[in-house]
Amino acid sequence: MKKVILLFLSTFAFAQVSVAVNTKTTLVLNWKAEPEFGGFYTAQVEKIYEKNKLDAEIVQGGAGTPTVQMLAAGKVDFAIVSGDEVAIARSNGADVVALFAVFQKAPYAFMLHEKSPIKNMEELFNSGSTVAVVNGLPYVTYLEKKYGFKKIKTVPFAGGITNFLSDKNFVQQCFISSEPLVAAKQGVKTKTFLVADTGFNPYTVVMATNGKTLKNKPELVKAMVASVKAGWEAYLKDPKATHEAIAKLNSAMTMEAMSEIHKVETAFIENAETRKYGIGIMTEHRWKELLVQLNELGLLKKPVQTSEIFVKSL
Repeated sequence: MKKVILLFLSTFAFAQVSVAVNTKTTLVLNWKAEPEFGGFYTAQVEKIYEKNKLDAEIVQGGAGTPTVQMLAAGKVDFAIVSGDEVAIARSNGADVVALFAVFQKAPYAFMLHEKSPIKNMEELFNSGSTVAVVNGLPYVTYLEKKYGFKKIKTVPFAGGITNFLSDKNFVQQCFISSEPLVAAKQGVKTKTFLVADTGFNPYTVVMATNGKTLKNKPELVKAMVASVKAGWEAYLKDPKATHEAIAKLNSAMTMEAMSEIHKVETAFIENAETRKYGIGIMTEHRWKELLVQLNELGLLKKPVQTSEIFVKSL
């Protein structure tokens, strides 16, 4: 089937209306200020929101920030979620809709010490290793069904890399642009296996809204999408000013670390489709594939249509 490409600007499926000057809105992140949200902050630093008549506030999140629930309850207009969260939320009756996907390739991975003899994901799950995971995450459920966890010992993943540093046989889940770089700063070399390479690749760092905002504030949604698209384009070209702003918000982020993260994450944000159609692009093909996988994993309470979970072009 030919892919249906979804464009977000001139073909945005809303009436051509202008947002009121200084329209206030809020974007809630699902983690602290870091380069994975770089483009959203660039739109603020470069006054792109302002140019599009928006007074946009970016609110940092943290572990367990319920962004999907906040959207569904109408507490905020925009929030950051993952593609699988959107699909599962829709199946549970939550009226959330994806608008813009930053990471085209999911950055979820498993991190091992560089000298580990394990060569791939299949070997990992047959190795007898101790693996730290957050049980219940869709990609963890996918991997358990694909490989089985009977030949490994799973332990709860509580964040950080303390156990990893102290045990050369320890394996843990990670974000490709985070924990491996932190380990390298500690003088520990690693290797990683990407979950996406096993066949589970949901859009990640997705800006979403709710059905009420989509219906009642189409001009706001259009202006917000246009702003973050321009912000991400600018950030990928030159992140310095944005990194300076993020460093003021999150003291754990050094300029050197953010520069390294920027280099790593760019390869997960840009691909052939984004180079042709623009940053943030989503396709119906990808969403359909994800829905099939989530349904097979038993994570959808009721059927979900692609038309429900993301904005389509004309």
